[in-house]
Amino acid sequence: MDTQAFLPQVLPAWKRAVLKVGSSLLAAEGGGLSPRFALGLAQLVLESRQAGREVVIVSSGAVAAGRAILPRAGDAAPTIAAKQALAALGQAQLIALWQRFFDAPVAQVLLTHDDLRDRRRYLNARSALLELLRLGAVPVVNENDTVAVDELKLGDNDNLAAAVASLVDADLLLIATDIAGLYSGHPGRDPAARPVARIEAVTPAVLAMAGDAGALGTGGMRTKLEAAAKAATAGISTALFSGRDGAAVAALGQGRLHGTLVSAQGSRLRARKQWLRHAPAAGVLQIDEGACAALLRGASLLPGGVRAVAGDFRRGDVIEVRAADGSVLARGQAQYNAQDAARIAGRHSREIEAVLGFRYDEAMIHRDDLVLLQAAGQTPIDSNGETTA
Repeated sequence: MDTQAFLPQVLPAWKRAVLKVGSSLLAAEGGGLSPRFALGLAQLVLESRQAGREVVIVSSGAVAAGRAILPRAGDAAPTIAAKQALAALGQAQLIALWQRFFDAPVAQVLLTHDDLRDRRRYLNARSALLELLRLGAVPVVNENDTVAVDELKLGDNDNLAAAVASLVDADLLLIATDIAGLYSGHPGRDPAARPVARIEAVTPAVLAMAGDAGALGTGGMRTKLEAAAKAATAGISTALFSGRDGAAVAALGQGRLHGTLVSAQGSRLRARKQWLRHAPAAGVLQIDEGACAALLRGASLLPGGVRAVAGDFRRGDVIEVRAADGSVLARGQAQYNAQDAARIAGRHSREIEAVLGFRYDEAMIHRDDLVLLQAAGQTPIDSNGETTA
Protein backbone atom coordinates (compact mmCIF):
# COMPACT_ATOMS: atom_id res chain seq x y z
CA MET A 1 0.00 0.00 0.00
CA ASP A 2 1.18 3.56 -0.68
CA THR A 3 0.20 7.14 0.00
CA GLN A 4 -2.29 7.11 -2.87
CA ALA A 5 -4.45 4.77 -0.78
CA PHE A 6 -5.15 7.76 1.47
CA LEU A 7 -7.64 9.97 -0.35
CA PRO A 8 -7.01 13.71 0.06
CA GLN A 9 -8.84 15.47 2.86
CA VAL A 10 -8.93 19.12 3.91
CA LEU A 11 -6.28 20.06 6.44
CA PRO A 12 -7.57 22.19 9.35
CA ALA A 13 -6.79 25.89 8.97
CA TRP A 14 -3.68 26.93 10.87
CA LYS A 15 -1.38 29.87 11.52
CA ARG A 16 1.20 28.14 13.71
CA ALA A 17 2.27 24.50 13.51
CA VAL A 18 4.84 22.13 14.97
CA LEU A 19 6.48 19.79 12.44
CA LYS A 20 8.02 16.64 13.91
CA VAL A 21 10.64 14.88 11.78
CA GLY A 22 11.99 11.49 12.85
CA SER A 23 15.49 10.12 12.43
CA SER A 24 14.28 7.55 9.87
CA LEU A 25 13.66 10.45 7.47
CA LEU A 26 17.07 12.04 8.04
CA ALA A 27 19.52 9.15 8.42
CA ALA A 28 21.68 8.29 5.39
CA GLU A 29 22.18 4.67 4.41
CA GLY A 30 25.91 4.74 4.97
CA GLY A 31 25.63 6.69 8.23
CA GLY A 32 25.18 10.34 9.03
CA LEU A 33 22.40 12.58 7.74
CA SER A 34 20.85 12.88 4.29
CA PRO A 35 18.94 15.85 2.81
CA ARG A 36 16.89 13.54 0.59
CA PHE A 37 13.60 13.81 2.50
CA ALA A 38 14.49 16.85 4.60
CA LEU A 39 14.52 19.02 1.49
CA GLY A 40 10.81 18.56 0.77
CA LEU A 41 9.89 19.14 4.41
CA ALA A 42 12.02 22.28 4.50
CA GLN A 43 10.27 23.50 1.36
CA LEU A 44 6.94 23.05 3.15
CA VAL A 45 8.23 25.16 6.04
CA LEU A 46 9.56 27.83 3.66
CA GLU A 47 6.29 28.08 1.72
CA SER A 48 4.33 28.25 4.96
CA ARG A 49 6.52 31.07 6.25
CA GLN A 50 6.09 32.96 2.99
CA ALA A 51 2.32 32.64 3.46
CA GLY A 52 2.60 34.30 6.88
CA ARG A 53 2.50 31.13 8.95
CA GLU A 54 4.89 30.03 11.68
CA VAL A 55 6.51 26.61 12.03
CA VAL A 56 8.53 25.08 14.85
CA ILE A 57 10.52 22.00 13.82
CA VAL A 58 11.02 19.14 16.30
CA SER A 59 13.80 17.07 14.80
CA SER A 60 15.47 13.80 15.74
CA GLY A 61 18.71 12.64 14.13
CA ALA A 62 21.52 13.78 16.44
CA VAL A 63 22.50 10.22 17.42
CA ALA A 64 22.54 9.10 13.77
CA ALA A 65 24.73 12.08 12.88
CA GLY A 66 27.08 11.27 15.75
CA ARG A 67 27.60 7.74 14.49
CA ALA A 68 28.99 9.12 11.24
CA ILE A 69 31.56 11.21 13.12
CA LEU A 70 32.76 8.32 15.27
CA PRO A 71 31.66 5.12 13.49
CA ARG A 72 33.50 2.92 15.98
CA ALA A 73 31.33 4.29 18.78
CA GLY A 74 28.37 2.54 17.21
CA ASP A 75 30.09 -0.85 17.26
CA ALA A 76 29.76 -1.28 21.00
CA ALA A 77 26.55 -2.12 22.84
CA PRO A 78 24.18 0.87 22.61
CA THR A 79 24.42 2.00 26.23
CA ILE A 80 22.70 5.18 27.40
CA ALA A 81 26.09 6.83 27.91
CA ALA A 82 27.14 5.96 24.35
CA LYS A 83 23.93 7.43 22.94
CA GLN A 84 24.42 10.57 25.02
CA ALA A 85 27.93 10.99 23.63
CA LEU A 86 26.76 10.40 20.05
CA ALA A 87 23.95 12.92 20.48
CA ALA A 88 26.42 15.54 21.71
CA LEU A 89 28.65 14.91 18.68
CA GLY A 90 25.82 14.95 16.16
CA GLN A 91 23.77 17.90 17.34
CA ALA A 92 25.82 20.47 15.41
CA GLN A 93 25.50 18.44 12.21
CA LEU A 94 21.74 18.20 12.69
CA ILE A 95 21.36 21.96 12.99
CA ALA A 96 23.71 22.48 10.02
CA LEU A 97 21.49 20.21 7.92
CA TRP A 98 18.43 22.36 8.60
CA GLN A 99 20.30 25.64 8.24
CA ARG A 100 21.32 24.83 4.67
CA PHE A 101 17.67 25.02 3.57
CA PHE A 102 16.81 28.45 4.99
CA ASP A 103 18.02 32.02 4.51
CA ALA A 104 16.53 32.83 7.91
CA PRO A 105 18.60 31.87 10.98
CA VAL A 106 17.96 28.44 12.45
CA ALA A 107 17.87 28.35 16.25
CA GLN A 108 18.76 25.25 18.23
CA VAL A 109 16.51 24.65 21.24
CA LEU A 110 17.30 21.63 23.43
CA LEU A 111 14.57 20.57 25.84
CA THR A 112 13.86 17.74 28.24
CA HIS A 113 10.51 16.73 29.64
CA ASP A 114 11.66 18.12 33.00
CA ASP A 115 11.85 21.54 31.33
CA LEU A 116 8.15 21.26 30.56
CA ARG A 117 7.12 19.83 33.94
CA ASP A 118 8.79 22.60 35.95
CA ARG A 119 6.55 25.70 35.82
CA ARG A 120 9.37 28.25 35.76
CA ARG A 121 11.36 26.40 33.08
CA TYR A 122 8.16 25.82 31.08
CA LEU A 123 7.49 29.55 30.94
CA ASN A 124 11.13 30.29 30.10
CA ALA A 125 11.02 27.82 27.19
CA ARG A 126 7.71 29.25 25.99
CA SER A 127 9.02 32.82 26.09
CA ALA A 128 12.18 31.86 24.19
CA LEU A 129 10.33 29.98 21.44
CA LEU A 130 7.73 32.70 20.95
CA GLU A 131 10.45 35.34 20.78
CA LEU A 132 12.33 33.30 18.17
CA LEU A 133 9.17 33.13 16.08
CA ARG A 134 8.63 36.87 16.50
CA LEU A 135 12.19 37.50 15.29
CA GLY A 136 11.59 35.40 12.18
CA ALA A 137 13.97 32.56 13.11
CA VAL A 138 13.28 28.87 12.46
CA PRO A 139 13.34 27.09 15.84
CA VAL A 140 14.59 23.50 15.67
CA VAL A 141 13.78 21.66 18.89
CA ASN A 142 15.35 18.38 19.93
CA GLU A 143 15.54 16.41 23.12
CA ASN A 144 18.58 17.30 25.16
CA ASP A 145 19.82 13.74 24.76
CA THR A 146 23.13 14.47 26.45
CA VAL A 147 21.34 14.75 29.81
CA ALA A 148 17.84 13.33 29.18
CA VAL A 149 18.27 9.67 30.06
CA ASP A 150 14.55 8.80 30.14
CA GLU A 151 13.93 10.26 26.69
CA LEU A 152 16.80 8.25 25.18
CA LYS A 153 15.38 5.08 26.69
CA LEU A 154 11.82 5.78 25.56
CA GLY A 155 12.39 7.54 22.24
CA ASP A 156 9.86 10.19 23.10
CA ASN A 157 10.37 12.93 20.51
CA ASP A 158 6.80 12.33 19.35
CA ASN A 159 5.41 13.17 22.77
CA LEU A 160 7.90 16.04 23.09
CA ALA A 161 6.48 17.44 19.84
CA ALA A 162 2.98 17.33 21.32
CA ALA A 163 4.23 19.14 24.41
CA VAL A 164 5.93 21.78 22.26
CA ALA A 165 2.72 22.24 20.25
CA SER A 166 0.88 23.02 23.47
CA LEU A 167 3.79 25.13 24.72
CA VAL A 168 3.68 27.53 21.75
CA ASP A 169 -0.12 27.45 21.32
CA ALA A 170 0.13 25.77 17.92
CA ASP A 171 -2.98 25.20 15.83
CA LEU A 172 -1.69 21.98 14.27
CA LEU A 173 0.82 19.19 14.91
CA LEU A 174 2.37 17.69 11.76
CA ILE A 175 4.12 14.34 12.27
CA ALA A 176 6.19 13.17 9.30
CA THR A 177 6.56 9.39 9.34
CA ASP A 178 8.11 6.76 7.06
CA ILE A 179 4.68 5.33 6.16
CA ALA A 180 1.58 6.96 4.70
CA GLY A 181 -0.45 7.01 7.89
CA LEU A 182 -2.32 4.67 10.21
CA TYR A 183 -3.72 1.41 8.84
CA SER A 184 -6.23 -0.91 10.46
CA GLY A 185 -3.47 -3.53 10.55
CA HIS A 186 0.16 -3.93 9.53
CA PRO A 187 0.09 -3.09 5.78
CA GLY A 188 3.03 -5.40 5.06
CA ARG A 189 1.60 -8.42 6.86
CA ASP A 190 -2.17 -8.04 6.72
CA PRO A 191 -3.64 -7.98 3.19
CA ALA A 192 -6.95 -6.81 4.67
CA ALA A 193 -5.38 -3.72 6.28
CA ARG A 194 -7.08 -0.50 5.23
CA PRO A 195 -6.02 3.14 5.61
CA VAL A 196 -7.59 5.03 8.52
CA ALA A 197 -8.14 8.56 7.26
CA ARG A 198 -9.62 10.16 10.37
CA ILE A 199 -9.62 9.45 14.10
CA GLU A 200 -12.07 11.27 16.36
CA ALA A 201 -10.60 9.81 19.56
CA VAL A 202 -7.50 7.72 20.29
CA THR A 203 -9.06 4.69 21.98
CA PRO A 204 -7.41 1.40 23.02
CA ALA A 205 -8.80 -0.12 19.83
CA VAL A 206 -7.06 2.58 17.78
CA LEU A 207 -3.79 2.06 19.65
CA ALA A 208 -4.03 -1.66 18.92
CA MET A 209 -3.77 -0.88 15.20
CA ALA A 210 -0.31 0.66 15.68
CA GLY A 211 2.82 -1.29 14.77
CA ASP A 212 6.17 -1.60 16.53
CA ALA A 213 9.00 0.91 16.47
CA GLY A 214 11.06 1.25 13.31
CA ALA A 215 14.68 0.20 13.01
CA LEU A 216 16.21 3.69 12.96
CA GLY A 217 13.79 5.65 15.10
CA THR A 218 12.91 4.73 18.66
CA GLY A 219 9.26 5.74 18.35
CA GLY A 220 6.74 3.75 16.34
CA MET A 221 3.19 4.54 15.28
CA ARG A 222 1.97 3.90 18.82
CA THR A 223 4.00 6.80 20.25
CA LYS A 224 2.72 9.00 17.44
CA LEU A 225 -0.85 8.18 18.36
CA GLU A 226 -0.09 8.80 22.03
CA ALA A 227 1.34 12.19 21.08
CA ALA A 228 -1.72 12.94 18.94
CA ALA A 229 -3.97 12.09 21.88
CA LYS A 230 -2.11 14.53 24.12
CA ALA A 231 -2.30 17.23 21.47
CA ALA A 232 -6.02 16.57 21.04
CA THR A 233 -6.70 17.21 24.73
CA ALA A 234 -4.97 20.59 24.27
CA GLY A 235 -7.30 21.40 21.39
CA ILE A 236 -4.71 20.68 18.68
CA SER A 237 -5.34 18.43 15.65
CA THR A 238 -2.56 16.11 14.43
CA ALA A 239 -1.76 15.11 10.86
CA LEU A 240 0.21 11.89 10.27
CA PHE A 241 1.73 11.63 6.79
CA SER A 242 4.64 10.15 4.86
CA GLY A 243 7.68 12.38 4.84
CA ARG A 244 9.14 10.16 2.13
CA ASP A 245 6.37 11.03 -0.33
CA GLY A 246 7.11 14.34 -2.03
CA ALA A 247 3.58 14.67 -3.40
CA ALA A 248 2.05 14.16 0.05
CA VAL A 249 4.38 16.76 1.57
CA ALA A 250 3.68 19.25 -1.21
CA ALA A 251 -0.07 18.74 -0.81
CA LEU A 252 0.14 19.92 2.80
CA GLY A 253 1.20 23.32 1.53
CA GLN A 254 -2.05 23.41 -0.49
CA GLY A 255 -4.14 22.54 2.56
CA ARG A 256 -4.66 18.87 1.67
CA LEU A 257 -3.66 15.85 3.72
CA HIS A 258 -2.87 12.41 2.31
CA GLY A 259 -2.65 10.58 5.60
CA THR A 260 -4.38 10.28 8.97
CA LEU A 261 -5.97 13.21 10.80
CA VAL A 262 -6.48 12.94 14.57
CA SER A 263 -9.14 15.47 15.52
CA ALA A 264 -8.77 17.98 18.34
CA GLN A 265 -11.02 17.58 21.36
CA GLY A 266 -12.58 21.03 21.59
CA SER A 267 -10.79 24.29 20.86
CA ARG A 268 -7.18 25.04 21.74
CA LEU A 269 -8.19 28.24 23.53
CA ARG A 270 -10.81 26.52 25.65
CA ALA A 271 -8.40 23.74 26.66
CA ARG A 272 -5.86 26.26 27.92
CA LYS A 273 -8.48 28.41 29.63
CA GLN A 274 -9.94 25.39 31.40
CA TRP A 275 -6.49 24.44 32.69
CA LEU A 276 -5.92 27.94 34.02
CA ARG A 277 -9.33 27.92 35.65
CA HIS A 278 -8.80 24.69 37.61
CA ALA A 279 -5.05 24.67 38.40
CA PRO A 280 -4.25 25.39 42.07
CA ALA A 281 -3.49 29.07 42.68
CA ALA A 282 -0.19 29.83 44.42
CA GLY A 283 -0.79 33.52 45.09
CA VAL A 284 -2.89 36.64 44.59
CA LEU A 285 -2.54 39.98 42.83
CA GLN A 286 -4.97 42.71 43.87
CA ILE A 287 -5.56 45.31 41.18
CA ASP A 288 -7.20 48.73 40.83
CA GLU A 289 -10.31 49.68 38.84
CA GLY A 290 -8.32 50.80 35.81
CA ALA A 291 -6.60 47.44 35.56
CA CYS A 292 -9.95 45.66 35.99
CA ALA A 293 -11.38 47.59 33.06
CA ALA A 294 -8.28 46.83 30.96
CA LEU A 295 -8.53 43.09 31.64
CA LEU A 296 -12.20 43.07 30.67
CA ARG A 297 -11.19 44.65 27.36
CA GLY A 298 -8.81 41.75 26.73
CA ALA A 299 -5.54 43.44 27.76
CA SER A 300 -2.59 41.99 29.67
CA LEU A 301 -2.14 42.80 33.35
CA LEU A 302 0.59 45.44 33.61
CA PRO A 303 2.43 46.11 36.89
CA GLY A 304 1.08 49.66 37.11
CA GLY A 305 -2.39 48.38 38.00
CA VAL A 306 -1.25 46.01 40.78
CA ARG A 307 -1.87 47.29 44.30
CA ALA A 308 -0.92 44.28 46.45
CA VAL A 309 0.89 40.93 46.13
CA ALA A 310 0.18 37.91 48.35
CA GLY A 311 1.56 34.37 48.44
CA ASP A 312 4.93 32.81 47.72
CA PHE A 313 4.58 31.99 44.03
CA ARG A 314 7.20 31.37 41.35
CA ARG A 315 7.35 32.50 37.76
CA GLY A 316 4.96 30.28 35.82
CA ASP A 317 2.67 29.51 38.77
CA VAL A 318 -1.06 30.08 38.39
CA ILE A 319 -2.23 33.01 40.52
CA GLU A 320 -5.54 34.76 41.17
CA VAL A 321 -6.29 38.33 40.18
CA ARG A 322 -8.69 40.09 42.55
CA ALA A 323 -10.56 43.36 42.26
CA ALA A 324 -10.47 45.99 45.00
CA ASP A 325 -13.57 44.47 46.65
CA GLY A 326 -11.81 41.10 46.96
CA SER A 327 -13.79 39.30 44.24
CA VAL A 328 -11.81 36.99 41.96
CA LEU A 329 -11.69 38.58 38.50
CA ALA A 330 -9.21 36.32 36.72
CA ARG A 331 -6.54 33.62 36.93
CA GLY A 332 -3.30 33.41 35.01
CA GLN A 333 0.36 32.42 34.89
CA ALA A 334 2.72 34.79 36.64
CA GLN A 335 5.55 36.26 34.59
CA TYR A 336 7.42 37.21 37.80
CA ASN A 337 7.80 35.51 41.17
CA ALA A 338 6.19 36.96 44.30
CA GLN A 339 9.25 38.91 45.46
CA ASP A 340 9.87 40.52 42.07
CA ALA A 341 6.16 41.18 41.57
CA ALA A 342 6.02 43.06 44.86
CA ARG A 343 8.99 45.21 43.86
CA ILE A 344 7.47 46.30 40.54
CA ALA A 345 3.83 46.55 41.66
CA GLY A 346 2.48 50.00 40.82
CA ARG A 347 5.40 50.77 38.53
CA HIS A 348 5.34 51.52 34.81
CA SER A 349 6.45 48.64 32.58
CA ARG A 350 9.43 50.65 31.34
CA GLU A 351 10.77 50.74 34.91
CA ILE A 352 10.93 46.96 35.36
CA GLU A 353 14.51 46.52 34.21
CA ALA A 354 15.73 49.46 36.28
CA VAL A 355 14.11 48.02 39.41
CA LEU A 356 14.94 44.32 38.95
CA GLY A 357 18.01 44.45 36.72
CA PHE A 358 16.23 42.32 34.10
CA ARG A 359 12.86 42.04 32.36
CA TYR A 360 10.97 38.93 31.23
CA ASP A 361 7.93 40.73 29.89
CA GLU A 362 6.21 44.10 30.20
CA ALA A 363 3.20 42.39 31.81
CA MET A 364 2.68 40.70 35.16
CA ILE A 365 0.35 38.27 33.37
CA HIS A 366 0.18 38.16 29.59
CA ARG A 367 -3.31 38.07 28.10
CA ASP A 368 -2.54 34.73 26.41
CA ASP A 369 -1.87 33.25 29.87
CA LEU A 370 -4.99 34.65 31.55
CA VAL A 371 -8.63 33.55 31.89
CA LEU A 372 -11.32 35.97 33.03
CA LEU A 373 -13.90 34.86 35.61
CA GLN A 374 -17.27 36.25 36.59
CA ALA A 375 -17.04 37.48 40.16
CA ALA A 376 -19.99 35.39 41.32
CA GLY A 377 -19.86 32.07 39.51
CA GLN A 378 -16.25 32.18 38.28
CA THR A 379 -17.43 31.13 34.81
CA PRO A 380 -14.73 31.70 32.17
CA ILE A 381 -15.51 34.60 29.85
CA ASP A 382 -13.72 35.83 26.81
CA SER A 383 -12.45 39.35 26.11
CA ASN A 384 -15.90 40.29 24.79
CA GLY A 385 -17.52 39.42 28.09
CA GLU A 386 -19.26 36.29 26.83
CA THR A 387 -19.08 32.93 28.59
CA THR A 388 -16.90 30.22 27.06
CA ALA A 389 -17.92 27.30 29.29
